[in-house]
Amino acid sequence: MTRIEGHAKITIRLDDGGEVAGAQFHVAEFRGFETFCAGRPFSEMPGIMARICGICPISHILSSVKACDALLGVDPPPAAIVQRRLLNAAQILQSHALSFFHLSSPDLLLGFDAPPAKRNLFGLAEMDPEFARRGIRLRQFGQEVIERITGKRVHPNWGIPGGVMHAVTREIRDSLAGWIPEALESVNLALGRCKTIIDTYPDEIEFMGSFPSMFMGSVTADGESDNYDGRVRITDATGAIVADQLDPAKFFEYIGETSESSSYMKFPYYRPLGYPAGMYRVGPLARLNVATSMGTPRADAELREFKDRGKGAVCESFHFHLARVIEMLASVERIARLLDHPDLLSTDLKARALLNRREGVGSCEAPRGILFHHYQVDSDGRIEGANLLIATAQNNLALQQTVTQAAKRFVKPDKLEEGMLNRVEAAVRCYDPCLSCSTHALGQMPLIIELRGPEGELRDRIAR
Repeated sequence: MTRIEGHAKITIRLDDGGEVAGAQFHVAEFRGFETFCAGRPFSEMPGIMARICGICPISHILSSVKACDALLGVDPPPAAIVQRRLLNAAQILQSHALSFFHLSSPDLLLGFDAPPAKRNLFGLAEMDPEFARRGIRLRQFGQEVIERITGKRVHPNWGIPGGVMHAVTREIRDSLAGWIPEALESVNLALGRCKTIIDTYPDEIEFMGSFPSMFMGSVTADGESDNYDGRVRITDATGAIVADQLDPAKFFEYIGETSESSSYMKFPYYRPLGYPAGMYRVGPLARLNVATSMGTPRADAELREFKDRGKGAVCESFHFHLARVIEMLASVERIARLLDHPDLLSTDLKARALLNRREGVGSCEAPRGILFHHYQVDSDGRIEGANLLIATAQNNLALQQTVTQAAKRFVKPDKLEEGMLNRVEAAVRCYDPCLSCSTHALGQMPLIIELRGPEGELRDRIAR
């Protein structure tokens, strides 16, 4: 796979008649964070977990510190909560900007069949330098919020059990607020461009992951999207609520996890329906499907228009792109509101306590979907067990179905061509998967796609 985080492989299988019978999406790397955390003091978890991902370290810090808050049995001070919510919005903004402008826009704006040498950020900058510049600047704004408040852009030492480490000064707040008008202009440009071009790809909309499923996301009691501290809502393909106000701290009661030999990534499912019938999707598409409002005026207007695209839920994975841009708009609006929050400049940042519980769960909405950290500790506060349920893993069953659907539609069995290959990749990129989380390849990322016959014999192989 190219233009994703991490390494993956796709296997396409043919039936006896030489037609595509199915496909599999394999994650062929192993990390082991849950294992090497064993024996570490729980207070070290936010710093260790920040290093799971170089793109969204804030998401792992937030889930980790919330699990640690639960171990202490404390509620952080209001100023710490405001900072955490602000950093969550900045994390979603910068990650979505990377996904949309850098990874997906080359397909959308240059075409899925454009030459690979041109179908990238540099080709996009050559065709539309202002659009590419806006994307870079929008991501820079999200990263600037993170860096100015935490002291580091990547893997910051900021979130701690019971609160946060650094106070926000008036100077920092005012400098960040100065970015808001430009950020709103840039995200509105992206939104207009996305809505203009997305419907010019009807085939891709229909065959890159269009199928009924459940959707899971975090909302308030009123159904407003809440990316930091919401309760879990699950809806079905008709938009009907399957379950609501589920406690994220008890996720293991309604989410099961299994594995298959074809991948190192887990296969989560909704327990009441079993495996694999309990497939569900998370992330921007799911969050917009389960929410009744975004909680910000401009994004609320876009949400109402977005919901008109579906008969019930919007089930086309291709619309992850549009959902992502709408969430960028909501994130800029939330950042503006939180920068004006009266508690932001407070220096009361930490609730102090000793270990009070032996088990703690923390969750938040990461850019790719809801993220859970579950820790169990001994009487000295050392980790006895850690379970991380990552958003991309929760999309794993849907990814498998998406790859199969795209391969059956776009791959011609007699000979693989680059444009066909790219559409299979692009079907996966709709989900913006994070596979390695922090391990990145130097130079060109590997891609291997094999075409095999009904007996498993290798018919064709493309690698790059």
